[in-house]
Amino acid sequence: MDEQTALKKKAGEFAADLIESGMRIGLGTGSTAIWAVRRIGERIKSGELTDIVAIPTSIRTQEEAESLGIPLGSFDEIDELDVTIDGADEVDGRLNVIKGGGGALLREKIVAQMTKRLVIIVDPSKQVSLLGQTWAVPIEVVHFGWESQKRFLEAEGATVEVRQDEEGNPYLTDGGNLILDANFGRIYNILALETKLQNRVGIVESGLFFEMVDDLIIASPDGIQHVQGRIA
Repeated sequence: MDEQTALKKKAGEFAADLIESGMRIGLGTGSTAIWAVRRIGERIKSGELTDIVAIPTSIRTQEEAESLGIPLGSFDEIDELDVTIDGADEVDGRLNVIKGGGGALLREKIVAQMTKRLVIIVDPSKQVSLLGQTWAVPIEVVHFGWESQKRFLEAEGATVEVRQDEEGNPYLTDGGNLILDANFGRIYNILALETKLQNRVGIVESGLFFEMVDDLIIASPDGIQHVQGRIA
């Protein structure tokens, strides 16, 4: 296990230990969140955690949770989650994040908005002064007219690429949509950009998570830093 993977594991397991019996939880997607899912599974198997019901943010996470024996619920029976644990591609000092590198941004945002406490877990490489510093913003779009969405994003100053899968075909989300990775450079006004994106017909969702995060857990070689609440 390389150092970065070890740090992801440390962050995920620390966050998983915040879960208490009886909670309704959201399970994130990606190479960091998976460690939290596995730790939760271990705690359930040992009997340390009981009466847990989880909603996964992707088919991949759902399959992992099922293999670990984590009880899964549905939106029919759950209207609010106590805690969701997820990773991020970038996080700024106000705990705004870019998510969607793993392609699950729509489901991740649906789960995040129904969560009382959104916990984001990262290693130090994800910390930036301004979002967009090192990562493009994933934009999920419907197939119909996607070219017009690409032109719209380019007119807003972004360099845009259609995400591809490992075989070189257009990447499809769990919802069957496309992802346009839009590199705006450093984003000085997240709210203004997010408002434009949300108002555009054909854009399903963006990977900008503005003022949604409650806890940030950073695992570094020096230990765990747990930030609770946004930094002014």
